[in-house]
Amino acid sequence: MENFGKDLLRKIKSVELPGEHAHGLFSPPSRPVFTYDEVLAKNPKFAAVNIVLYIKDDEWYFPLILRTENERDRHSGQISLPGGKREEMDKDFAETAVRETSEEIGIEKHYVRIIREMSPIYIPPSNFYVYPYISYTKKDPTFILQHTEVVETIEFPITSFLNLPDKPEIMALPSAGGHEVPVINFNGYIIWGATAMILSEFSQLLKKM
Repeated sequence: MENFGKDLLRKIKSVELPGEHAHGLFSPPSRPVFTYDEVLAKNPKFAAVNIVLYIKDDEWYFPLILRTENERDRHSGQISLPGGKREEMDKDFAETAVRETSEEIGIEKHYVRIIREMSPIYIPPSNFYVYPYISYTKKDPTFILQHTEVVETIEFPITSFLNLPDKPEIMALPSAGGHEVPVINFNGYIIWGATAMILSEFSQLLKKM
């Protein structure tokens, strides 16, 4: 399996983002598209999520999380990136991404370095406008879960996202109200919605390197 080597971080920083095209590949068919001004007019809540890279067994990995079941949370029970709502104390969205990563899965903040921001994405059902980031940690992570938020961490080698198809698998999911949606199916883990759209952009970015 291909190893990207130590220059991965430099390459990620320099590649042009594919943006909305990549998002569209894994967008649910019923998802409306809004301009930035239209999103702001909805008075959205702001959040940030984090693809945090680390080396394991001489490969680059990143974790996704399985969220706890919570009737008040539209995204409960789903697989997502670590992250959450911006707090007043956060100086910017990058700080939100790092803080939430630390709180949810226990990666120490002072070992996390931001590489770059990715294309923001609006999530209509929850009215969140989300800023995704790519970061890395030099220290081997020891995952300590915030059990009120996270049931499980799932470690993914980035090579598993090199071959995402431009025509993704379609599944009818109970969590999507029974609607058919594009999914990433990795060893039985089903990823869809905004997380799949963000990872689609990450995949397209990796393919450009």
